[in-house]
Amino acid sequence: MTDNLRIALCQIGQRIGDLAGNAEAMLEWRAKAADEGADLVMMPELQLVGYPPEDLVLKPEFVRQTMEAAERLVDATADGGPALLFGSVHSDEGVNYNAMILAEGGRVVGRTLKHELPNYGTFDEKRIFAQGPLPEPIQIGNLKLGVPICEDIWLESVCQHLASAGADLLLVPNGSPFEVDKDDQRQRLVRDRVVETGLPMVYLNRVGGQDELVFDGSSFVTNDDGQIAVQMPDFEEAMALTDWVRTANGWRCEPGERATLSPYPEDIYRAMMVALRDYVGANGFPGVILGLSGGIDSALSAAVAVDALGADKVWCVMLPSKYTSDESLEDAAECAKLLRVRHDVIPIVPGVGALDEMLARCFDGDNSGIAAENIQSRLRMVTLMGLSNKFGHMLLTTGNKSEMSVGYATLYGDMAGGYSVLKDAYKTTCFALSRWRNANRPKDGLGPPGPVMPQRVIDKPPTAELRPNQKDEDSLPPYALLDRILEALVEKELSVRETVAVTGASQEVVADIEKKLLRAEYKRRQAPPGVKLGTRNFGRDRRYPITNAFHTS
Repeated sequence: MTDNLRIALCQIGQRIGDLAGNAEAMLEWRAKAADEGADLVMMPELQLVGYPPEDLVLKPEFVRQTMEAAERLVDATADGGPALLFGSVHSDEGVNYNAMILAEGGRVVGRTLKHELPNYGTFDEKRIFAQGPLPEPIQIGNLKLGVPICEDIWLESVCQHLASAGADLLLVPNGSPFEVDKDDQRQRLVRDRVVETGLPMVYLNRVGGQDELVFDGSSFVTNDDGQIAVQMPDFEEAMALTDWVRTANGWRCEPGERATLSPYPEDIYRAMMVALRDYVGANGFPGVILGLSGGIDSALSAAVAVDALGADKVWCVMLPSKYTSDESLEDAAECAKLLRVRHDVIPIVPGVGALDEMLARCFDGDNSGIAAENIQSRLRMVTLMGLSNKFGHMLLTTGNKSEMSVGYATLYGDMAGGYSVLKDAYKTTCFALSRWRNANRPKDGLGPPGPVMPQRVIDKPPTAELRPNQKDEDSLPPYALLDRILEALVEKELSVRETVAVTGASQEVVADIEKKLLRAEYKRRQAPPGVKLGTRNFGRDRRYPITNAFHTS
C-alpha cells in the first residue's frame, strides 16, 4: 500500500444474532473482493451481530460468543488476502462497546470504539453500549485511516480530532435506517465534514429489513472537493470497488459507479417491499394472507406483498357483509386478477347473524351502533386468523397512519395481524403510491407489469362499509386536510394553535383531531409492527403515555 489503494465497499444485509451466518457472508464477500484485487474490504456497522442488536448486548453469553466469532474472523485474514474492516461488539472488563475492527494477516491491526452514542428516535445505544474515547487513526502500511462510526460524524468533534491526528481519509460504517429525504440529509452532512476536515470520506450503510426498520444502503464516497465520486444503489446488496490515488493534496477516489437513487414515492414503495420481504423470510412464514376489501389500502398492501414475495405467496380473501357493495366485490376480484393471486370470498353474514342472536338479550335487541359495526371487523379478523393458523400464512394488516393516528380502526379487528406495510404511511401517501404503482413496476419487484388495481379503487371515496352509505369523511376531515394536521401534530409536535396557523384548519377541527390522537394511544400500543418511513413513526420514534391529561387546546 503506497500511492494506490483499492477499497471494496460491501453494502450488505445482516441477520441479528446470526453470528455464524453473518461471518460466513463477510468472508464470501471478502473472497469476491480479493478476486478483484482489493487491498481492504470494508463492512457496515455491527455487521457481525446485526444492527440494532438492542438488549441482546446485555446478555453475557451473546457477547462472549460474539467475541469468539470476531476472533475467528480475524484469524481468517491470515490467508494473505485483503485486510478486513468489520463492525462488532467489543467487550473490555465487562464493558461493551460498538466497535470497528481492522484485521490483516491474522491479527488485529487496530480497533475503533464508537464515541457518539445516539439516544433518540429509533436509537437507544446508551442503554447497551459504553462511550468510547475520541478515536485515533489506525495505521495500516503508510496510511492512517480514520474510522468514525455512524453517529460520530453527526457532530463535529470526532472527525476534527481524527483530522488533527493525521488521518489520511475517513471510512464511516453505518446502520442508518431509511427515512424519506434522508439521502440529501446524509450527503449534506458528509459534505460538511469533508469541508471541515479537508479529508475524503466513505459513507457505507447496510441494507435490508429488521423488524420496523429498513436500511436502504445508498452508500457513497465524497472527495475532498465535496464531489461524490461513487454512488452505490439503494435497497440492494452490492460491492463497489473504489480506487484511491495519493496526490500532492492527499488521497482521492477515482470516479466510479454512479447509481441513480429511487425518487419519491418509489423509495417508499421499495422500502415497504424490502421490509416485508425480510420480515416474512427471516421469521419463516410461507407467505401472507390479507383481507382484500375493494378499497385502496388493502389493494396497495396486496400489491406490495406480491412485489416483495411473489404472487404464489400472497393469499387474498374478500369477507363481504350485508353492507358490502357490488362495486367493492368487483374491485377486489379485479385486484386479485391483476395481481394473479389466490382470491377467496367468505361472507361473514352467517357469523354476524349468530353473534346478533348471542348478544340480543344483553343488547336489549338493538344491534345497531359502533359495537355492531366493530363485530363485523372482528369477525373478519377471526376468519383470517383461522386461515392463518391453519396454513401458516402471516396475517398482513392493511391500516394506514391516518387511521391509526385518530383511532379510526378496530382493536382486535382490522388492526390485528403480524405486520403492516402501511403503518407509517398517511392516506395521501397511499394514494400517491397506488398511482405510482399502477404506472410503474418497481425495481426487483416480483409482481406483474402494468396496473395492479382498477382506477376506480383510487378514485372512489374511502369507506369501511360497516353501515349503509358510510364514508370515512362522515367521521373525519378530508384526508388532504387531515394529513396536514397530523403531520403538524405528530411529525412536528406542534400545538393546536400552531397547527391551526400552518394548516388553515379551524381551532375546533384541530382540537378534535388532537383529542382523537391522544385517546388512540392505547390502540396503537397493541398494533402490529410496521415499517418506519418518516421521522416520527408510532412505536420507536413517538413514545407517548397511554394515560395522559395534557392537551394543547
